[in-house]
Amino acid sequence: MKSSRRGSAPAAPQIVLSATALAVSLLCMAPASAQQAMAQSGQGQAGNAEQVLDTVQVTGNWLGTGLQNSVKTFAGARTVVGEEQIEQSGASSISDVMRRIPGVQSTDNSGTAGSAISLNIGVRGLTGRYSPRSTVLLDGIPMAVAPYGQPQLSFAPVSLGNIESIDVVRSGGAVRYGPQNVGGIVNFNTKPIPGGAGMTGDASIRENIYTEGGGSNTQYNAFVGTTLENGLGLALLYSGMTGREWRKGSDDDVNDLAVKFAYDITSTSQVYGKVSYYDVRSRTPGGLTVAQYNADPFQNTRPNDYWSGNRTGFDLGYVNTISANQEFEIRTFFNESYRQSTLQQSATAIAHQPRNYTTFGIEPRYTQRVALGPTTHDITVGYRYIRERGDDNAFNQNPRTGVTGPTTTYDNATDAHAVYIDDRIAVGNWRIVPGVRFEHIDTTRQQRGTATQFDSMNNKALPSVNVSYLVNNAWTVFADYSTSFGPVQNTQLNSQTPNNPLQPEVARTFELGTRWTDNRIKAELTAFKIKFDNQIQQVPGLFPATFQNIGATDHDGVETAIDYTFDRASLLGGLNVYANYTYTRAIQKSGATAGLDVPFYSRNTDTIGARYDWRNWTFNVSTTHQSAQYSDLANTVAESPDGSVGRIPGFRTWNLQAMFTVPQWKRTDITIGVNNVFDKRYYTRTTDSNAGRLVGAPRMVYIQARAGF
Repeated sequence: MKSSRRGSAPAAPQIVLSATALAVSLLCMAPASAQQAMAQSGQGQAGNAEQVLDTVQVTGNWLGTGLQNSVKTFAGARTVVGEEQIEQSGASSISDVMRRIPGVQSTDNSGTAGSAISLNIGVRGLTGRYSPRSTVLLDGIPMAVAPYGQPQLSFAPVSLGNIESIDVVRSGGAVRYGPQNVGGIVNFNTKPIPGGAGMTGDASIRENIYTEGGGSNTQYNAFVGTTLENGLGLALLYSGMTGREWRKGSDDDVNDLAVKFAYDITSTSQVYGKVSYYDVRSRTPGGLTVAQYNADPFQNTRPNDYWSGNRTGFDLGYVNTISANQEFEIRTFFNESYRQSTLQQSATAIAHQPRNYTTFGIEPRYTQRVALGPTTHDITVGYRYIRERGDDNAFNQNPRTGVTGPTTTYDNATDAHAVYIDDRIAVGNWRIVPGVRFEHIDTTRQQRGTATQFDSMNNKALPSVNVSYLVNNAWTVFADYSTSFGPVQNTQLNSQTPNNPLQPEVARTFELGTRWTDNRIKAELTAFKIKFDNQIQQVPGLFPATFQNIGATDHDGVETAIDYTFDRASLLGGLNVYANYTYTRAIQKSGATAGLDVPFYSRNTDTIGARYDWRNWTFNVSTTHQSAQYSDLANTVAESPDGSVGRIPGFRTWNLQAMFTVPQWKRTDITIGVNNVFDKRYYTRTTDSNAGRLVGAPRMVYIQARAGF
C-alpha cells in the first residue's frame, strides 16, 4: 500500500507524419549524452523497463495514485500540470492554465459571456463551448451535473485555488472513462492529505487589479491537513473570490469548500473520500456591437444578466491491494446541483432557466496480474452505474412590471450502465493494452402536465487499443486507436421522431507519438486524427430548435512540447526554458458548408516561457499565442454590425512574475506579476442571444502573499 493519500494548408496528415519522423530522429540525437550516461550506470536496459509494472496499484487506476510516475510511459498524448507550474504561470483561473497545454484551447465564446460559473475547454478543434466533448473529472468523479443528459459545463463547480494538479489525457483512456471522451479526459486533482505527523497548511490572499475597465477582485485560499496517530487523515480546503472582472457589471462571488478524509484500515486497504460544497453568482455583461465596442469595450449593456448555482457532493472509495498481483477498488458518489441563468431577451422579456439535478454513481473494479510465458498481463474489469434525475424549467418575466409568465418544465431521467475490460500486456519493452467498454443508456424526458414524452435507448460497444515501446528508461514511442461516443442529450430529445431517430455521436481517434523524459529534458511530439462521423447539430432556421445527426468533421494535426532545465553547475544553472506548439486542422465534412473550418478554434497555438531561480527569488516570463478563428459554420470573414459573426483576429500576450520565498519559513512567499504586459486588446464572440464582441482581459497587475506552517 502506498503511503501517499488519494486525492487551407498542405495536407495535414503528411505534415504530421513528416514531423513525427523528424521528432523521432531528434529525440535519438539530442539526448545522446543522457543515453550514454544511462548506459554507463546500467540503466536503460530491456530488463529494467519491467520496473514500470512493479505494483498493480499503479495500473489499476490510471487517474489515481502513482500515475504521475507513469506519464512518461503512458501510451497516448498526456500532460500533467503540477502545483509549481500552476503557481508560476500567474494564472488567476483554470482557463488560464489550460491554454498552456498542447492541443487544448480554452475560450470564453459562450452564452455565459465568460462568467466564473462555466468552463470552456476545446481539445483538438472540438467545440469549447461548455466543454461538451471531454470527460471532465474532479478527483476522478464526473464534474458535469448530468454526465449523460447534460455534459456541458455551463456550471463547473471547481476553483483553481483548491487544485494541486491538472491531468489531461488527450487520448488513450477511452475504455475506462466516458461517456463523451472524444476530447480526452481532464482530471482536476485537489490538494492531497498530508502524509506526515503534525499539522500542515497554508493560507493565501491575492489581489488582481485590471489597468483598464476599472475592475479588481480578491481571491482567498486556505488549506490545512494532518494524519493522526491512528492513521486517520483529514484536510480542509477552501477557495473563494469576490469582486469584479474587467467589464463593468461583471461581479463574481465564489465559495468552494471541501473536507477530505482517508483511513488505512490495514496495511493494504484504505477508505477515502470527500464532502464538498460550492456556490457561485456571476454577472455577465454579454456581447457588444462593433460601435459599442469601439466606444468602450468594457461597458455593460446587459445589467440584468447573471448566472448562479450551487452543488453539494459526497464521494467515498475503498481500495484493497490484496496481494502483489491483485487489487480491488470501489467508488461511489452523490451530488445535488442547482443552476440558473437569467438573460434579457428583449425590452419586455427576461428569460429565466432554473434547473435541478441529482446524480448518483457507483463503480467497482478489479485488477489481476497474470504471468503467461514471456508476457505479464494486468487485467482490469470494471462496472459503472450512473443514475441521473432532474428537471429543467423556463419562464419569462417582464422587467417593467415584474409579472412572470407560465413555466414550462421537463423532467429528465437517465440510467446508464457501463462495463469495461482492458489488459495491459508487457512483452519485453512492449506495452500493449487492448480493451472495450460497452454502454447501455436508457433516457426519458417528460413534459410536466402533458402527455409529451421522449424516450431514448442507446447500446454501444467501444473498442480501443494502445501500444507503446519503451526504447529506454527515458524514451517511449506510442500509438493508439479509440472509439468514443456521446449519447442523445436531454434537450436534444425534443427533436426525436420516427423520421428523425437520433443516434449517439460516434468518433474514432488515431494517434502516433513519442516522448522523452529524464531529469533535464522533457519532450513530446504527437500526430493525431479524429473522424467524427455523426455529430448532433442544431438545424439552422427552424423553430422550435431541431437537432439531427447531420454533422461530420475531420480533425488532424500535430502537438509538440519541450522543457529543458540547465545543469546547476553550468553557467546557466537555475534556468528552465519551455515551449509548445500545436497545429490543428478541423474541417466540416457534411452539409452546405463542407470543406470549411469548424468554428471557434485556432489552427496554430503556442506557448514559450522561461523560469530562473536565484537565491530566494524565482522569475518567470511567458507568452501565449493563438491564430485567427471563425465564428460561424460559413466561415464569414466580414464582421456584421452587431458583432455576432465575422473572423476573430489572433493575438499574443506576455506575462511576467517574480516570487520571493521567505528564508526558513515553510511555503511562505510573496509574488508580484503582470499578465498581458503590453495590454494587447483582443476579443472573442458569444454564440447565444447576447451575441456580440467580448473583450479579452486587459493588463492585470497582481500581488499574492502566502503563509505556510
